[in-house]
Amino acid sequence: MISIYFALQIKLKTIENKYSTQQTADSIYTHTSFRKKLNYRRQSLNNHHFFCTMRRRTSMNTQLSEMLMAVVFVVLLATTKGVESRKARRENAGGEYFEYCAISCRAKSASLTDYGGVGDGTTSNTKAFQEAITHLSQYESEGGSQLVVPPGKWLTGSFNLTSHFTLYLHKDAVLLASQDESEWPVIEPLPSYGRGRDNTDGGRFISLIFGTNLTDVVITGDNGTIDGQGEVWWQKFKKGQLNYTRPYLIEIMYSEKIQISNLTLVNSPSWNVHPIYSSNVLVQGITILAPVTSPNTDGINPDSCTNTRIEDCYIVSGDDCIAVKSGWDEYGIAFGMPTKQLVIRRLTCISPFSAVIALGSEMSGGIQDVRAEDIFAIDSESGVRIKTAVGRGGFVKDIYVRGMTMKTMKWAFWMTGNYGSHADNGYDPNALPVIQNINYHDMVAENVTMAAKLEGIPGDPFTGICISNVTITLAKKAKKLPWNCTDIAGISSGVVPQPCQALADQGPGNVTACNFPEESLPIDNVQVQVCSYRREHW
Repeated sequence: MISIYFALQIKLKTIENKYSTQQTADSIYTHTSFRKKLNYRRQSLNNHHFFCTMRRRTSMNTQLSEMLMAVVFVVLLATTKGVESRKARRENAGGEYFEYCAISCRAKSASLTDYGGVGDGTTSNTKAFQEAITHLSQYESEGGSQLVVPPGKWLTGSFNLTSHFTLYLHKDAVLLASQDESEWPVIEPLPSYGRGRDNTDGGRFISLIFGTNLTDVVITGDNGTIDGQGEVWWQKFKKGQLNYTRPYLIEIMYSEKIQISNLTLVNSPSWNVHPIYSSNVLVQGITILAPVTSPNTDGINPDSCTNTRIEDCYIVSGDDCIAVKSGWDEYGIAFGMPTKQLVIRRLTCISPFSAVIALGSEMSGGIQDVRAEDIFAIDSESGVRIKTAVGRGGFVKDIYVRGMTMKTMKWAFWMTGNYGSHADNGYDPNALPVIQNINYHDMVAENVTMAAKLEGIPGDPFTGICISNVTITLAKKAKKLPWNCTDIAGISSGVVPQPCQALADQGPGNVTACNFPEESLPIDNVQVQVCSYRREHW
């Protein structure tokens, strides 16, 4: 199995041809550069200050071996049509004890089997999940509760979470999203969007795991799996057979103090993780896998959120790995809730047809103070992309990116003022977006078709762009002109190849430009603690 893991070499053309919508794009993990970076980062998680010490009964070497074997297992899933449950392994014959890191620990614990859950992959557990959560909600004021999903394949439709609650997936647990539309209630469109994202006038299917108006919620596990079984949804979308917008895997609305961590999400019908209208959100150690041709399978989309931290995530996607949003046209302008104080660290991404980090295109409520660092991208269309249009309004400003490594890209940087469709014909053509103070520093890109495509809006230029200490190596068949700049203004320093004239060269010695903010954000002060669970038998 290890030899298979190390053998495969995948390039962009192979990805485009090989990974049809029938296959999971997990196999891209076998790309040598991606694999090395991924393994290094996974193994280093225990050294980062924000991860609590995992006092497990196994040795550190065993833990690292298990992580490597888990990645190998994911690779082998590419030959199947869905994720199959791994065999349950108990730590001892008398039951199981495990620990995990969370923002809050709970006083009350229960297993899904206590509420009639059946993990055979065919029995619906929608009722069991909802009955369990409803029952456990009575402990909100008594120290909270945690629901453990044990080993097995747990078929389920959508279910709603409660406050002061932890949902924990065992390492051998797989949540299988039901393909029966009757198990997905339809809810109203998001107020900052005005309509469904799938060009539908009606509502939208609720997400698989959903919560609204909550406080102190943890969705975590020991790398347990949530399989959206998205193929049926992708086909309906492509054939125009949907009356409502496709569901997401996880959506949390109007909530505060949220943690989503240590899970593997595969084959989402649409977006994977969508915190919206929320604050103090922590997303850590998430692996997201979808076929690179799957429609709109964005990885993590913080949307009109304040104080969000995204760290140590590994994403292979048919759309943007991370897409920062804040509402669509006149609806987003009216709602008026920006995304701000966002931290993105140690992200690894493959997205052959989209961006590693996208800002927009739904940014009408504004995006401000985004800090991204230590980013690794391979075989992706663009590294950082700003997407907007006339009628969007809003702003994208105070954006800082540093320490980014890119290999095999179409563009290192892309900004466009002419992107995407409108929610409806009611948008204001005089609502012009403000794009300013965009900073890129200490970046390296190899095998790039074009260094940058920077296109502002005539009469509404993008300003304050700063690019420093950036080296871009062009591909053999690169564009003749590596930079395309219109309606933008800014400065550059120590950039290769020489940028366009709109980015005035400040000289090679002035590489301190575009400085990353040194002061921390409040979300950086959020700590996790060791929580535990003991079960004598499942």
